[in-house]
Formats: sequence, structure tokens, C-alpha cells
Amino acid sequence: MYAERVSRLTGAVVWTSTPTEPGPGRVLPDGCMDLLWHDGRLLVAGPDTRAYVTGGGQSLWAGVRFHPGTAPALLGVPAAELRDRRVELADLWPAARARRLTARVNAAPDPASGLEEAALSVAADTGPPDPLVRRIVAALDAGRPVAATADALGIGARRLHRRSLAAFGYGPKTLARVLRLQRALALARGGTPLAETAARTGYADQAHLARDVRELTGLPPGDLLGRRG
Repeated sequence: MYAERVSRLTGAVVWTSTPTEPGPGRVLPDGCMDLLWHDGRLLVAGPDTRAYVTGGGQSLWAGVRFHPGTAPALLGVPAAELRDRRVELADLWPAARARRLTARVNAAPDPASGLEEAALSVAADTGPPDPLVRRIVAALDAGRPVAATADALGIGARRLHRRSLAAFGYGPKTLARVLRLQRALALARGGTPLAETAARTGYADQAHLARDVRELTGLPPGDLLGRRG
């Protein structure tokens, strides 16, 4: 069972997940990074370029999902170093600091609220989010081409690529592709036919959408959505 709510940390989401069926799960790429709790341990989920297949256990997971591009400044690690990885927080931070935060989360009434308080505490000791990062996300999520985004922001294609690697873990073209996938899935899950979904989200046609879904999630659209059409 999965549940989420808006966090008190701007742009973040707090979630919990307890798988109800045996077998591996599938976490789809979304441009985000997460601070995770599982079995008393804290981990960081880096940005995914493909669906992440979980181990299949049925114990509780909790997490704080950060808005794309904001986690590296909070955690002090460039996103590219964590791309397609799940890493123990203790491997990223000094051991004493990681232990203190882990103990704080474990002492909370529940892991989700403990993670949220921990994220708020870390954010309070960090500078404000880089406004350029949010502008990059907004432009690409609106379907603006990468070259046009670089021009509009006045930073040039090379600088945009460097900033994207540090903030998102991959270049702007990959981020745009992931964000487009999420827009398409949101429409399709709401009942929009796939052909219309493809047209509204910038794919050349339904076949293009189907190829992208399969490449990024490992499943064809019908299987992923539980329907055809």
C-alpha cells in the first residue's frame, strides 16, 4: 500500500509504502531524489534513468521525495554521483552526522514524520534553492526544447548541461524526456486515450509514446497502466 502527502518542506512529498503482494516492485523515473528509511536505516535514492526494480520485500518503506534539482544542495552530493543508485547515507556523510540523523528519525513517532523533520532540519542549515534550477525544470516540464531553454535562461547549452548534471544527475535532454513521461502517464491514468495523450504531451505519435514508455519503464503502456487503448 502506498500513500503520500505534501510535505512542510517546500516542493517535497512525504510517502510510505508497504508492498501488499509478493515479488519485485517498480519505481518509475521522475527526475527526483529521495531520502529513504527502511528497517532503521537511512538511504538516498539517486535520480533514475530507467525504472528501478525493487527487491520484493513486504516491510515498510518511508521517504521524502525532493523536487527535481533540490536534493544535491541539501545532501551535499552532486546528483550525477548517485544516478541509478541507492546509497546508505552513512556512505555520503561523516559517520557521526549520519548516525545522529538516523537516531533522530528512529526516535520519531513514525518514520515518515521523522524523515520530514530531519529534512526540514537539514534545509534550515542550507541556503535557499537555486532559482535557476527551478526555472530549468519549469521550462522543460512545459515542453520547451533544450536549446530554447538555454537561450531563454541566458546560460548557453554547455552551462545548462553542466548545471543539469549536478542538479538532476543527467543532461537536460534526459530530464525533459523523464518529465514528458510523467506528464503522459498522468494524462493516461486519468483516462485520456493514448493517441490523444501522445499528441498533448509532445510525442510524434502513439507509437513514439509506446517506445518511450517501454524504454523508460520496462513495460508497454497497456501493462503499465493496466488497460489498452
